[in-house]
Amino acid sequence: MTTLDLIPDASEDAVSSTETSTYDACVIGLGYIGLPTAAIAAQRSIRVLGVDIDARVVDAVSRGTIHIEEPGLAEQVARAVERKMLDVARAPQPASVFLIAVPTPFKDDHSPDLRYVESAALSVAPVLKKGDLVVLESTCPVGATEQMCESLARARPDLTFPKKGDSATPDVFVAYCPERVLPGRTCIELVKNDRVIGGITPACAHRAAAFYRRFVEGDCAVTDARTAELCKLSENSFRDVNIAFANELSLVAARFGVDVWSLIRLANRHPRVNILEPGPGVGGHCIAVDPWFIVSGAPDESRLIRTAREVNDYKPQWVLEKVRRAISGHRVKHGGETARIAVLGLTFKPDVDDLRESPAVAIADALMREPGCELLIAEPHIETLPDELQGPNAWLVQPEAAIAMADVCVVLVKHRAFQSIELAALTGKTIVDTKGLWQ
Repeated sequence: MTTLDLIPDASEDAVSSTETSTYDACVIGLGYIGLPTAAIAAQRSIRVLGVDIDARVVDAVSRGTIHIEEPGLAEQVARAVERKMLDVARAPQPASVFLIAVPTPFKDDHSPDLRYVESAALSVAPVLKKGDLVVLESTCPVGATEQMCESLARARPDLTFPKKGDSATPDVFVAYCPERVLPGRTCIELVKNDRVIGGITPACAHRAAAFYRRFVEGDCAVTDARTAELCKLSENSFRDVNIAFANELSLVAARFGVDVWSLIRLANRHPRVNILEPGPGVGGHCIAVDPWFIVSGAPDESRLIRTAREVNDYKPQWVLEKVRRAISGHRVKHGGETARIAVLGLTFKPDVDDLRESPAVAIADALMREPGCELLIAEPHIETLPDELQGPNAWLVQPEAAIAMADVCVVLVKHRAFQSIELAALTGKTIVDTKGLWQ
């Protein structure tokens, strides 16, 4: 797919539009961050146009419905659409502020893939005018905001854009403001949490802060774009390093025959120790991705960050080996018969529907390819299995049914729905519990 393939035809009309005048804000990307941001801003009397290249997303939001699971979001979107404060389209239209909230994955070599950011910026360029503000919200490597600004300047030579260290007032202001929310609490934390806002110039930062203060109740701290970019990456790398310690500790404890959950509870009695819970790996679009942006840009200076990523990336393989040993034990005991595996959880964290970068999906995918195995997948937050798990030996079933039919039970996500399972239902089954659900 080329960059141009990602840019919708600017002639496409909005699916829902109350009038053709300039919007207060235009949000590019109606995903897990863009849609809640658009809806919350609309609730604060900011007239918003939401833009997404996926026609199904545009159609859903135009009807006041949502395509993702997030507490409180359905009501926010329905109310904003009903009040005609939130319109949707497949291409940007004139606005005073443009927020870019599109994915930033990494390539096979772990280098950042910024094609979606570039595409979004180029889609905005034709409708920019003097006095507009463009804010990049996507998590990006250091320097990405400056690169986006340069792309906009090339696309619109008739307008002036800010340059680092330049005190002149530009025609278009450019800034960076990453989100820092917890899925499942997005609608709350987008309002309550502090924001770090970095401008190409101080004037850009203050202009962006003035906009965010219209709907953010937390503090809006202003800085330069590069500091804001590295701040976001540092926050998630800090979390990744701490998770890596817990995951590595689980490997060490297993080597010594020590129960890691008891070990962590005892260690955390120390007044200055707070070891996190281990798991099957690290998922989500942030923690599993962002540290690589630091490593890619500063490989010689980020040895600890790289090692943490490698520890967490290895953990799913370690879990797979444990499950394979359980499968082998079942076959030996039962004369080689097919092993039924209950996979409890697919999402990257509890009680959400987000499968992005989920180690549980990767583990289930590998198990589906094991000969002589059937997968009974219990994931209460999705209605259909993802494409990679569509196969003749994998089914999406209720948790109780999965456990009842299973020979081996594998806990990959600690959903609340699983915590009510009776321990008696596990009798006679081999358990691989990566989350301490039944400790």
